[in-house]
Amino acid sequence: MPFQKIQSDRISAAVVKQIESLILRGILVPGERLPSERDLAAKLEVSRPSLREALSDLEASGLIETRPGAGAYVADILGSVFSAPLIRLFSTHEEALFDYITFRRDLEGLTAERAASRASDTDLKVIATLFEKMEAAHERRSPREEARLDAEFHMAIVEASHNVVMIHMMRSMFEMLREGVFYNRQSMFQVRATRQGLLNQHRAINDALQARDPAAARQAVEAHIDFVHDQMAEHRQQARNEETAKLRLSQADTR
Repeated sequence: MPFQKIQSDRISAAVVKQIESLILRGILVPGERLPSERDLAAKLEVSRPSLREALSDLEASGLIETRPGAGAYVADILGSVFSAPLIRLFSTHEEALFDYITFRRDLEGLTAERAASRASDTDLKVIATLFEKMEAAHERRSPREEARLDAEFHMAIVEASHNVVMIHMMRSMFEMLREGVFYNRQSMFQVRATRQGLLNQHRAINDALQARDPAAARQAVEAHIDFVHDQMAEHRQQARNEETAKLRLSQADTR
């Protein structure tokens, strides 16, 4: 775990500050379990009373939650970005889907541009590793795994931008996408031609990032999101066409 020895006269305040920083930078994520009290106190090299005081302050501020018999967890703070009623509204109106895609295009293009210049060598290694896993999943023809890795790949790029506001905003956006608020991502990976196109686009994004080419990274992301937009528009149109055809068939049967 990424904890460091505490060196401060205000022990509990220093513990709070360090854990807050880890949550802010997206290193500790919502739902993640903290080490046991004994282990965490040892990692931080603080007394258990000081640690308990810090954890109590963090729980009071809503950043962590204690589950009886299970320990302390990072609280699910993503819900503060979009309210439940707004998420339900998103899921029932088609215009929200395409506004979401446009939002992703603009923000992820900027994020990729920044990641290309700001990412550390380790950031780029994480992105490259995820792409390699995507290639392997593609060979195994595993749409579910490809869809999961797709989200992780894009999130790794956001994290490589090292902008904490972007990290938390996009993590919330991807959480809604993972839960199918906007559309079923897995379905896109079930069409052979679409799967190959998506893989090629992710390869272009990865290549631009590894080359540390900001303009190319932004262009590759925008081309990818444009492809997703067109695929979703076509899918929606096909669904409408099918509905119309069924109505015509039903009407013909009554004549």
